[in-house]
Amino acid sequence: MKKVLVALLVVLVILQFFQIDKTNPEFDANQDFLKIHETPTEIASTIKAACYDCHSNQSVYPWYTNIQPVGWFVKNHIEEGKEHLNFSEFGTYTPKKQAHKLEECYELIEKGEMPLSSYTIIHKEAVLTEAQQAELISYFKDVEKVINSNSSPD
Repeated sequence: MKKVLVALLVVLVILQFFQIDKTNPEFDANQDFLKIHETPTEIASTIKAACYDCHSNQSVYPWYTNIQPVGWFVKNHIEEGKEHLNFSEFGTYTPKKQAHKLEECYELIEKGEMPLSSYTIIHKEAVLTEAQQAELISYFKDVEKVINSNSSPD
């Protein structure tokens, strides 16, 4: 049993030499969702706290991402989140895709699936009150309507 624990410890120490890249990609701030839609400050703060770590090029990597394999898990989670929606690149999406992404946003909030509970356990600032949920749902629906009314039919 002692040999197994020592071997496990050695593996964990070796893993620490394989750190994740915490560099955020450069982006054009003019393509960011909050800027494009001139999001009110309070709503923007809520979106940043609840969404931007995983769904933008402005991720903040907490101290525990220095511990492997935790860092790998977090990095993978962020990359998957940005594949689904990247608020920093929102302006590069077609109007149809923008509207669809906003629909997904409010549907996931309505279902209580976003922000993820695995994220809010550690990031209490990302826990949305019922009022914040309602506010975000309403805001995303309103922006979706604007996008749909401004875009030409396919």
